[in-house]
Amino acid sequence: MSLTVTLPDGKQLELPDGATGADAAAAIGPGLARAALAVEVGAGAGVGGDPHTGEGPEVRDLTRPLPDGAHVAILTQKSGPKALELIRHDAAHVLAAAVMELYPGVKISIGPPIEDGFYYDFQFPDGTALSEADFPKIEERMRAHVKAAEAFERQDVPVAQARERFLAERQDYKVELIDDLVRVAADAAKVGSEAGEIAEAKPLETVSLYTNGPFTDLCRGPHAPSTKTVGAFKLSSLAGAYWRGDSTRTMLTRIYGTAFFTKAELEQHLERIEQARARDHRKLGRELGLFTFSEVSPGAAFWTGAGTGVFNSLVKLSRQMGAERGYSEVKTPQIYDSELWKTSGHWGKYRENMFVVQVEDREMGVKPMNCPGHAHLFGSSRHSYRELPVRYFEPGLLHRNEASGVLHGLLRVRHFAQDDAHIFCTEEQVQAEVKGCLEMAFDTYKLFDFEVSLELSTRPEQRVGTDEMWDRAEQKLTRTLDELGLKYELNPGDGAFYGPKIDMHMTDSLGRSWQLGTVQLDYSMPARFELSYTGADNQEHTPVMIHRALFGSYERFIGIMIEHYAGVLPLWLAPVQAIVLPVSDRFNDYGASVRDSLRGDEIRVELDDRSESIGRKIREAELRKIPYMLVVGERELRDGAVSVREHRGGDLGSMPSGDFAGRLQSEL
Repeated sequence: MSLTVTLPDGKQLELPDGATGADAAAAIGPGLARAALAVEVGAGAGVGGDPHTGEGPEVRDLTRPLPDGAHVAILTQKSGPKALELIRHDAAHVLAAAVMELYPGVKISIGPPIEDGFYYDFQFPDGTALSEADFPKIEERMRAHVKAAEAFERQDVPVAQARERFLAERQDYKVELIDDLVRVAADAAKVGSEAGEIAEAKPLETVSLYTNGPFTDLCRGPHAPSTKTVGAFKLSSLAGAYWRGDSTRTMLTRIYGTAFFTKAELEQHLERIEQARARDHRKLGRELGLFTFSEVSPGAAFWTGAGTGVFNSLVKLSRQMGAERGYSEVKTPQIYDSELWKTSGHWGKYRENMFVVQVEDREMGVKPMNCPGHAHLFGSSRHSYRELPVRYFEPGLLHRNEASGVLHGLLRVRHFAQDDAHIFCTEEQVQAEVKGCLEMAFDTYKLFDFEVSLELSTRPEQRVGTDEMWDRAEQKLTRTLDELGLKYELNPGDGAFYGPKIDMHMTDSLGRSWQLGTVQLDYSMPARFELSYTGADNQEHTPVMIHRALFGSYERFIGIMIEHYAGVLPLWLAPVQAIVLPVSDRFNDYGASVRDSLRGDEIRVELDDRSESIGRKIREAELRKIPYMLVVGERELRDGAVSVREHRGGDLGSMPSGDFAGRLQSEL
């Protein structure tokens, strides 16, 4: 008996029946066998998933048997984020093992890998007050587990046996997790049985446990072969976290950390963190006088005149680029009757994130997004196929009831504005409109020199609409990307609840990835709102709706920009593009005339006419990151000139003020 698997290059590999991922790696070569960490199994293994089915590969332990006919890919240290996620999961288990040894009686809950690291949540015994000062001794114990190269051994054990084990160990959270798994499986079995899917409707019989050294955890995996692959790690911070995110449950202690394969990679990461602290947009925004925050309105920025200038420049760009591409700017209300949100589906799926108000005897919601209002606007009049596509744009104010714990400067707020657009088109126009959205996105990001990568997110588990509708929508987006020759990653299961989407990501100067824009295809909302247009056949048809935002929210985009550019915004966005610096008070009048002349050329310019030394004025202008400083004194007054200094560029020499204005306008 034998089985056959397909490798990422399309070659087939024949193995004995019952062969594992480790056997496959060894059959390919001894070097790969030594380097192997895990194996990807399933559709699209090694290539990021299957864009047509939306199914992604499953990462498994090397010791698990391979299914016959599967696509497989062996993961090594060179496998990028997937390999890092694996060892960070390993590190979370190592952390839990160390904490249990150091603090007898501690209760453990969950410890997943997360972006840039991992965490584990603990309930420490009464009287134990953990602080970051305890991190060195925990890390020392963790290093002992890593040095011991403890194997990660998986056991699939009967549910009752696992439950009894953790009950005896007084690990209440593990017992609750097992009970939840049993309940979920029972519910699925009941639904499956009622639907006639008897073959798939099975109650939970076993759960998987992983053991490394003295530590055993309830875990679905996967893990690397042993703890030795956690080459370098560091604990970073402490936080409180309610069990299951429920504020009525126990507050646990969350320990955060990160892990890498090498010490050099860890040091580079820690250096990036230090740079990120120096570039924190909250710090720079305050120093540059752009915005501030106040507890009188948590999660909402107070924009100064300078910050509002930056904000309005982006809105102006959205309007200009939209008008050139046939968008009509519209304006819709802030508050809607709950019936509108019920029609759109948001009342049932998004209500907890909405601000709900009572108006007389009506329950109403402050809008967290513009799409239902735009759908209602489209439906308020009749449309012919000759009018389509109809493209609405609204830089409208939105409010979302985000938890206070996740608010973060401009990056996570409750009050914000989006460059929100919605396109209503025929089925035949979908691909052309999606293509137009992507081209507009690339034109926009080019202005900032952002390199953009694309991600196609497919149907989530919780969704509206039929499978046939989702098939059609996903195929439209896939075909558009393929016809444009664009590279993209598949992100299975992360689409919006109403449709699949193409997300656009950029990597900033610190190597961090940010999602910027999105293009979402929606067959559901037009049907829910009973939208229609009259076709060429004189019959009523349902339009397709495309949701499009390129900046995301202006607030978040500005926060990302500030950190990416370390506060030195592009000249066209700088709140003050030039500042005139008289060397003494007697040149203030000439300085004022230079300022007024530049303002006439629509340049954002200030005059620093304080009775301070020119050296201090220059230093303060540098700290404000003003692109150009124009020093004026006796010679400049005589020659009708300015001495130009560029931020971080130094002295550019003297030139007529008109020539400087021309230089600036040319750059702009």
